[in-house]
Amino acid sequence: MEKQKIVVVGSSNTDMVLKSNHLPLPGETVLGGKFTMNPGGKGANQAVAAARLQGDVVFISRVGNDLFGKQAIKGFEKHGIDTRFITQDEKEASGVALIMVDEKGENSISVALGANNTLGKSHLQPAKEALKNSAFILTQLEAPLATVEYLGEFARENQLKLILNPAPAQPLSDTLLASLHMLTPNEIEAELLSGVKVVDESSAMTAATILRQKGVGIVIITMGSQGAFVLSDELAELVPSQKVKVVDTTAAGDTFNGALVVALSEGKDLKSAVEFANKAAAYAVEILGAQTSAPSRKDIEIPTKTE
Repeated sequence: MEKQKIVVVGSSNTDMVLKSNHLPLPGETVLGGKFTMNPGGKGANQAVAAARLQGDVVFISRVGNDLFGKQAIKGFEKHGIDTRFITQDEKEASGVALIMVDEKGENSISVALGANNTLGKSHLQPAKEALKNSAFILTQLEAPLATVEYLGEFARENQLKLILNPAPAQPLSDTLLASLHMLTPNEIEAELLSGVKVVDESSAMTAATILRQKGVGIVIITMGSQGAFVLSDELAELVPSQKVKVVDTTAAGDTFNGALVVALSEGKDLKSAVEFANKAAAYAVEILGAQTSAPSRKDIEIPTKTE
C-alpha cells in the first residue's frame, strides 16, 4: 500500500527535563533531581511519533540559527522526516522547554517559544503543494494563532483534512473550529473550548457535542488513563486505554496524535485508529522524555508492560 502524506505544522523545542521527588512549590527548591536534555516541542514530538510509526511525514517549523536548531534538523532527518520546509530564524533562538517531572510522572512545563513564534503565513507559502497533496495536516497551538487560523482557511478552501490538537489551551474562534476535520483536546482543553468540565464519559459526550455544533467534524477528547472519547457521525463512545505504570506523561498526547494520524493515513477506521493511538500513548508514558518515548511500530505490536 502506498503511504499517504502527513504534513505536521508546529513547534520544535529542546526539552530540559529535571526529575525529582515532587514538583517545587512557589519559592521552594527541590534537590536530588536527575537532569536530561532531549529534543521536544509539540509539533516536533508529533512529527517524530508519526515517523517512528512508519508515517510519511513532512514537517513545517521554525528553529533558530543555533546549535539546538541544527541538532533538531539532523534528528528529524535521522527519522526520515522531510525537512525542506523547516526554516532558520537569524534573530530568535530555538525554542526551549523547562520540564519538571515528579515521582508519579506528573509534570510542570515552562516554554520559551523563541523562533516558533516567528512561524508565519510566509513560511507556509513554499509548502502549499505539499499541504494540498497531504492526506492529513496536523497542527497544535505552540505556533502563532494567526498562523493556525490561516492554515484553517487554507484547509477549508482546498477541502483538506486539518487535525488540530488545541494545546497549550487557549480560546479559539468558531471560524477556526468550523474549518477542522478533527479536534483532539484533553479534558482541560475541552473544558476551555466547550464550557463543560470533562470528568467522565457522560461529560465528555456533552462537551464533544457542543464542539461539533460549532462545526468540528470529529471530536476526540483524550482522558488520560480512562482512554479517549470519540464523537463522530458514526461513533460516540469512550475507547479505553491500557493500564500501565506511569513514569512520565510528557508528550503522551503528542504520541497519541502522531499515532492517530498514521493509522488514519493507512485507511484504518476511526475506532481502530484511536485504539492504535491509545496503545502508542500508553507505551510513551512508561518512558522518560518526549521524542525519546515515542514507540516504533515493533514496540506496539507486542503487549505493553502492565503493572
